[in-house]
Amino acid sequence: MSLTTTVKDEVLGLADAPPSTRLAELTTMLRFGGGLHLVGGKLAVEVELDHLGSAHRVRQLAHTLMGIQSSATTVPASATRKVETHKVLFTEGADQLALNTGLFDTRRRPVRGLPNRLTTAPIGDLVGVLRGAFLARGFVSDPGRSQTIDIIAPTNESAMALVGACNRCGIAAKTRDHRGGFRVVIRDAEAISAFLTYIGATTSLEKWTEARATREVRANANRLVNFDDANLRRSAQAAVAACARVERAFEILGDDIPDHLAYAGRLRLDNREASLDELGHYATPVMTKDAVAGRIRRLLAMADKKASDSGIPSTSDVIRDLED
Repeated sequence: MSLTTTVKDEVLGLADAPPSTRLAELTTMLRFGGGLHLVGGKLAVEVELDHLGSAHRVRQLAHTLMGIQSSATTVPASATRKVETHKVLFTEGADQLALNTGLFDTRRRPVRGLPNRLTTAPIGDLVGVLRGAFLARGFVSDPGRSQTIDIIAPTNESAMALVGACNRCGIAAKTRDHRGGFRVVIRDAEAISAFLTYIGATTSLEKWTEARATREVRANANRLVNFDDANLRRSAQAAVAACARVERAFEILGDDIPDHLAYAGRLRLDNREASLDELGHYATPVMTKDAVAGRIRRLLAMADKKASDSGIPSTSDVIRDLED
């Protein structure tokens, strides 16, 4: 079961809210999930949802709040429809439903956003707005790289009205054009938590938070592993280059190498994968890594000077040959 379905099921299982909150929920579900149509020359209100429980909720709210009956049909998934959809149709009493929920204004003109009485409603009724929008067209992603709540809006006006409702509840949301349509997007983890808390999906929020924490731990672990791997690769490449330069230094200088520098060079060649710190511990007597590095650096500098004076390839030329 997807997290979206889990959230919707939990919201639908909550105890009844006050009538004004339920009316706000019904209004928003009709606005975001449906629209006005003409059926046989008569006005009808049709809602299309992808969640069976949400379809039952619309029918129940319209009946209990206004005594309006409806019919329902299910359209199975197909090549053009990825998911099963549920259509709820209001014909008898559609005029009353449209007026009472604000799909019409007082002049019986279609409203493109949400009615003003909802956008300025108390916070308690805004809970119904958030619930209705999510039940109608909301999706919550599983926590991962991209954590979002997306709500598809039928018009830009309705999207802006929902953003305003979210902002009044302290939830950061914004609109986004997507494939020629409109969406309300909530991205911040704190905003997602606040949204789920407002609509009453506290159990789903706990599961989402646990999953998010688990994925963050895994992501951090993977980053550390990749970081360590990169460091190991760089260390190995540096060791190969250092050994190649030391070998070239021995070729250039022959027997003209001071004993202490020759000792450091042989120490490097005999322990090719060791770090400078480890080389210092292998030395007799033990040396610091700075002492080892200093002796190898002087060995290479001496060899490069002789190579320059003799007009032959230096130790650095060996590295360029390796890179090529």
